[in-house]
Amino acid sequence: MIGAGLPAAGRALPLDHPGPWLRRYHGRPPRAAATLVCLPHAGGSASFYYPWSEALSARYDVLAVQYPGRQDRHREPCLTDVGALARAIAAELAATVPADRPLVIFGHSMGAVVGFETIRCLERAGAARTPDLFLASGRRAPALSRDDGIHRLPDAELLAELGRLGGTDVRMLDDPELVQLVVPAVRADFTAVETYTPEDGAVVRCPVVALLGDSDPRVTAEQAAAWRDHTTAEFALRIFPGGHFYLGDHQAAVLTTVTAHIDALQGQGPSTTA
Repeated sequence: MIGAGLPAAGRALPLDHPGPWLRRYHGRPPRAAATLVCLPHAGGSASFYYPWSEALSARYDVLAVQYPGRQDRHREPCLTDVGALARAIAAELAATVPADRPLVIFGHSMGAVVGFETIRCLERAGAARTPDLFLASGRRAPALSRDDGIHRLPDAELLAELGRLGGTDVRMLDDPELVQLVVPAVRADFTAVETYTPEDGAVVRCPVVALLGDSDPRVTAEQAAAWRDHTTAEFALRIFPGGHFYLGDHQAAVLTTVTAHIDALQGQGPSTTA
């Protein structure tokens, strides 16, 4: 799944750096209907959302978050704390995102947890633009967070776990040089998400939509539905065919759902109430 939809090998990604943590691949439309900020999964990078940017950038300002320790930030030390990641991303969003259009956060897997805490940082800080919608994908609710011990596995078993989730080209795992590049970021990310403990009663003020693949091996529909306890606004659950990386296998259907919920912010689509 990683790398799906990217330009052919040898072609550089078109890239704009609105800031150290944000990447824009296809420019910003002059009259963007919303700003959509996408946060990747454990071991993932900003380019995971290149196909989304390609599909949606005529309509929205699509920004992908780049965690340190990978791709163009590979020389930077990885962070192993969700709170540290969230504070840094929130600070950049507060300084970068315009206040004259809706702001939507989409996070997949680890990105859902980081996105949740990023929104809480922005809300606590009284930012000029706080998120209007949060889309939490492929992740159990924060109150159900637990340490599965993946970050403590030996390298081979750690990468095998990625392969089981379906988000990594298993051929990559046979390349020792690539493995050495990938392992530190993967281990740091799993450390961050597995040691994360939310504050009691942690909530956001914006509507939350939880998205899930119906055969996800790590998240049940009940665990995803528990996101309803982490918002003071409306909640919806959307379930798609597929596993943990359903959003790549069923991109068209997922993007249709995402855009419908974004457009609902301006009265153009369905309510998030389930």
